[in-house]
Amino acid sequence: MKFLEKLHKIKDHPATKQSLKQLKPNKTFWGIFGVAIFFILPEIVAFIWGDQITAYTQHQLAQPISLDKEYQYKLLEMMFGEGSWFNLLFGIGLLIWAFF
Repeated sequence: MKFLEKLHKIKDHPATKQSLKQLKPNKTFWGIFGVAIFFILPEIVAFIWGDQITAYTQHQLAQPISLDKEYQYKLLEMMFGEGSWFNLLFGIGLLIWAFF
């Protein structure tokens, strides 16, 4: 019971409301476009082409390359090698939240 009371206190606190208002994406083109580009699109790319991207980066890393190219391929694999359901759902949640 105390947990629910504390949760309601946090929910009703003015600082919490202000923080949530600042986090909410704007209903502008740039707000929606930003959520789509930074949260949703990379995950869709990872789910569709993740295996091919991983195979490509592993093939490139097997060859002798410079250190900066090695870091670029590792970053590419890290970003698109495996999709994240959490990030995809988080992005969709932000889009839904923007309209309410």
